[in-house]
Amino acid sequence: MLFAIDVGNTNITIGLFDGKKLVKQFRMITQTDRTSDEYGVFLGEWLFVNRMKPQDITDVIISSVVPNIMHSLTSGIIKYFNVTPVIVAPGIKTGINVSIPNPKELGADRLVDAVAAYEIYGGPIIVIDFGTATTHDLVLGDGTFYAGVTSPGIRLAANALWRGTAKLPEVEIKKVDTILGRDTVSSMQAGIYYGYIGQTEYIIKKLKKDSKLDNIKVVATGGLGKLISEATDQIDIYDPELTLHGLRIIYDKQ
Repeated sequence: MLFAIDVGNTNITIGLFDGKKLVKQFRMITQTDRTSDEYGVFLGEWLFVNRMKPQDITDVIISSVVPNIMHSLTSGIIKYFNVTPVIVAPGIKTGINVSIPNPKELGADRLVDAVAAYEIYGGPIIVIDFGTATTHDLVLGDGTFYAGVTSPGIRLAANALWRGTAKLPEVEIKKVDTILGRDTVSSMQAGIYYGYIGQTEYIIKKLKKDSKLDNIKVVATGGLGKLISEATDQIDIYDPELTLHGLRIIYDKQ
């Protein structure tokens, strides 16, 4: 079985694949001070809870945007599972041509999402990942990663709102039925929710206009992606498992 591990700034997402089928997944908080033993023991215990054992894991692939945890994570996997992980890095086979001035600048998470979106849904396609940062990436019909837009994630922007002000409280990020906020909390929730919908729709329309491409599909993923996807007709597909399937697809190409 394959462990597909995506290390993000906020969470580590782990998927367990049996062939092409995603059979289990879970998340853990990203912490840079965990030891290799902590990672190995945690993953082993998770397998035990799900009636599996370390010997069931024959392959591991990792994408990461947090370099500081990679030594402990990879060492823990080697020590406890006797498997050397494949790392998503420049030079790995992906089937995607990264056509930007400095391809090494492209985050592993964005590359993985681009691979999954193109392989599963075809191109041209806009891939939106609502993570710690929100990214909008354009993949052409021939599988070329052509351009991207990066903005603060919903939670990051909201945190800045209440942490950067003296009297505004922390509020729940959720769907609100009206933009007509009549108190502090509802006005903040309306601004966060409808403001982000507006940003998302504008960026999608601008990408489509400036690229001069027809029939561009739009797929979204990421923690709060469902909240925004359900509120706009500019997003065609919400796929919460996109990144994990991208890792599985890249592993199969090696």
